[in-house]
Amino acid sequence: MTFERLWSDLAPVGRSTASGGYFRQPFGSAEREAHAWFVEAATARDLRVETDGFGTTLAWWEPEGADGPAVLTGSHLDSVLDGGAFDGPLGVVSGLAAIDLLRARGVVPRRPIAVAAFVEEEGSRFGLACLGSRLATGTTTPEAAAALTDRDGTRLGDVWADVGLDPSAGSPWLARVGAFVELHVEQGRDLVDRDAAVGAASAIWPHGRYRFDVTGEANHAGTTRMEDRVDPMLTFAMTALAANKQARLAGQRATFGRVDVAPNGTNAVPSRVTAWLDARCSTDEGLQTLVAAITEQAAQRAGRDGTTLVVTAESVSPAVTFDADLTARLVTGHDGPDWPVVPTQAGHDAGVLAAAGVPTAMLFVRNPTGVSHAPSEHAGTADCLAGVEALATSLERLAG
Repeated sequence: MTFERLWSDLAPVGRSTASGGYFRQPFGSAEREAHAWFVEAATARDLRVETDGFGTTLAWWEPEGADGPAVLTGSHLDSVLDGGAFDGPLGVVSGLAAIDLLRARGVVPRRPIAVAAFVEEEGSRFGLACLGSRLATGTTTPEAAAALTDRDGTRLGDVWADVGLDPSAGSPWLARVGAFVELHVEQGRDLVDRDAAVGAASAIWPHGRYRFDVTGEANHAGTTRMEDRVDPMLTFAMTALAANKQARLAGQRATFGRVDVAPNGTNAVPSRVTAWLDARCSTDEGLQTLVAAITEQAAQRAGRDGTTLVVTAESVSPAVTFDADLTARLVTGHDGPDWPVVPTQAGHDAGVLAAAGVPTAMLFVRNPTGVSHAPSEHAGTADCLAGVEALATSLERLAG
């Protein structure tokens, strides 16, 4: 099958032999190899390849006579640190496989179809998720993005120059898009509980990333009395516990998954702790309330510890509701029951395009483990093939 061949070719790229997880950070060697694979696979299918000024790559199927607003599919190829195989790449591989399936069916679309490989969706290197789609839609400016730095202090603007990209070229492809359907592995167990191989998304929860900078005083771990310390680690530790408690009480999500400590010595009281909060809620108001409650408790603890706290919202994405009419058009009219429609707590490029006014839908493929952003993320081959079939049918309905 086309899907299995494509998947086996891409699977080794960026995979850790130690953990089995993936390290495909944006513009790193593994992620660039994955994009090169995408270009090669698209070229082998006589698809026209286009890369915009920010690094997002599209493969266009434009049969003679195809005209009008294009139907876009695809996802991303970058990963979180030590991530799973399916988050992102499943949508890209399935897009190419769906075109092969449509051709095998003898379908000649009346509208162009494109498969996208968005750049820096996870925000794992430069800290801003869905960066490629944010730049394409104007949600983030090239000037602001160029100033972003990775953990080593490397500026994104310098990386663009090193790989030969011209941000002034923008994303001309967006003006051609009339609808977007992103296929993605489910990042949860809803479809498992429903015994469904394929589903669709109704909405994306609002979510944000917030940087907590706690400053104290460095000192000797042995000679400094406990009562004389100004320890930012204590402030952070209480803040992490507060985030967990507040999220549980509200039935929402709050996670401190990244921490940077200075000077990071075993025998020293730290001078600074910087930690990043990922917060997600079912409503925009709920997100504001949750972050405010966590911040208030952190500030109270900082006052007791004598530390200084500064909280910065690095990115906040409001709730997104996908096009209900478009979704209904895709999930109904099949042999068997309609595909289930469920909300998702994870952010996606689809959410950015939907917020920008592009009619958008998302398809999910069942994940038996329910795990994502980790090596045990999984989707069975039979379910992946069902996803390709569902995507091909969806593209045929939209493109004719």
